Amino acid sequence: MAAAGLTRQGSPGAGGVLLLAGDWRLRALALSLHDLKTRLAACAAEEGWTWDLSAIEALDSVGALMLWSAWGRRLPPSVRLGPEQAALFGRLGGVEGMGGVAAGAPIGVRPDRMAALLGLGRLSLNFLDNLASLVALLGRVLLDAGHCLSHPGDVPRKEMSANMYKAGVKAMPVSALVGFLIGVVLCYLSALQLRAFGAETFIVNILGLGIVRELGPVLVAVLVAGRSGSAMTAQLGVMRVTEEIDALATMGVSRTLRLVFPKVAALSLTMPLLVLWTSMMAILGGMITADIQLDIGYGYFVDALPAAVPIANLYIGLTKGLVFGFLIALIACHFGLRVRPNTESLSANTTSSVVTSITVVILMDAVFAIATKELGLPI
Repeated sequence: MAAAGLTRQGSPGAGGVLLLAGDWRLRALALSLHDLKTRLAACAAEEGWTWDLSAIEALDSVGALMLWSAWGRRLPPSVRLGPEQAALFGRLGGVEGMGGVAAGAPIGVRPDRMAALLGLGRLSLNFLDNLASLVALLGRVLLDAGHCLSHPGDVPRKEMSANMYKAGVKAMPVSALVGFLIGVVLCYLSALQLRAFGAETFIVNILGLGIVRELGPVLVAVLVAGRSGSAMTAQLGVMRVTEEIDALATMGVSRTLRLVFPKVAALSLTMPLLVLWTSMMAILGGMITADIQLDIGYGYFVDALPAAVPIANLYIGLTKGLVFGFLIALIACHFGLRVRPNTESLSANTTSSVVTSITVVILMDAVFAIATKELGLPI
């Protein structure tokens, strides 16, 4: 293939032609790049030339960009292009092709009136695809649960135990600290308002109902989604990248029974216990703060708490913990199994897992609030 060349035929303004020929790709242009740029700039400064690119044997984005820059980021008044060359210059100008674009006119970004609709369609299709995959994964987990009930010897006890330790026991310090501080903050803020109305004793009702019924489960769910949910997604994603999941399938081992079911079952069992633990620490923080701020003794706080918070609220909080744990683990495993063998997909799916889990938790909390609006409230 001949080297890139630029030949003048005639003179500008009198039917003169600038004939470009040869190989206009990066590898061929490397040795004569500076000289060609200088000659192109000089020719572009002279009006009246017809640019003929029909003799170019190969043209890549580097050669096209060099010509595009010499032309002032627009087509010259007279130019001869092949279809592929026209499409390449069209992409440089921000359009898909040269159809409908007059020579000599700047090629800019053409506003696409359908872009918003297309974006909404892509989001809808992506949502439906994720929903279908999530429902399919849920079905497989339920089938695994039925299999384990009918075949107790196949229960993955070691995997469940390891996940309960990592998601539950190792999360106790941070959940206790956060719960305690939330109780302190909530009590301080409430005390400022209650003292103004002489209603200091109602601090027990506010702390009890707010923490046991709402703040405790939601706070733990957010912590677990960011801590354990992301770890589950990353673990399955790395196994996908290293082809360990494919190796399990090759050996005839069910990936859901060995990888997904233990995580879902462990987090479902662990979350209610974490909710109870965190709620206890939050109430303890509020109790200490109430004694300091409002002179409400520990004995009065403990005696008034059962009357202010009916036992149904505890059941509601624990049920929320179980449902939240199940959903967080299921979503984390879903996005972990969708990871493609590259690091960008791993990071994107881990982020999507955390965001989706927190969003679903808040939505489910709203559903619980509507469904249980008449339960557990003191008369």
